[in-house]
Amino acid sequence: SAGGPASAGLGHYILIISAIGVLATLWAYPIALIWGRIGLGAFSKALIAPQSVAISTRSSLASLPAMLASARMMGVREQVADVTLPLAVALFRATGPAMNVAVAFYVAHWLGYEPTLTQMIAATAVGAVMSYGAVGLPGEVSFISSIAPIAMALGVPIAPLALLVAVEMVPDIFRTLGNVTLDVAVTTVVDRGVEAEPAAEKA
Repeated sequence: SAGGPASAGLGHYILIISAIGVLATLWAYPIALIWGRIGLGAFSKALIAPQSVAISTRSSLASLPAMLASARMMGVREQVADVTLPLAVALFRATGPAMNVAVAFYVAHWLGYEPTLTQMIAATAVGAVMSYGAVGLPGEVSFISSIAPIAMALGVPIAPLALLVAVEMVPDIFRTLGNVTLDVAVTTVVDRGVEAEPAAEKA
């Protein structure tokens, strides 16, 4: 008798967490347009290949070759892309803090916990730090190890994470999609910044 409500609850969880991933991904487009000075059409076209790899593999690391190719398509210099993109894949997991903290808050709401403001701030800070230790592989690999410290800071049990990891595959698609898209967007910004340095020195 609990099957229907349980399935509905997991479906709701998937929708909420995936939506946060989509919102994080959308930030890449104004970043590339405003600070990277790349047209939205050119940026969207160049991202087709890396986004396809991200969706199919759920691995930022596996998407790296396609990301490098997309950066070159947009005119990013090789010396910039070859350094910035590997570093971004290793360290800059933009969707991680938002989605991981959202999972912990979802568990708190699910179990009826009411964290204090201090706990919320602590959980958010822990979420930002924990994203650096995650690997660029499918999310199930580091799901519990990444979110458990956030849940503990929020004062909620970590046991439900063992259930949520079973449906992590769908939100993880949006995690990887967002990370890959934002990594390339940030690389265009770095390329513009490096390009502007000589002019600034002459001035």
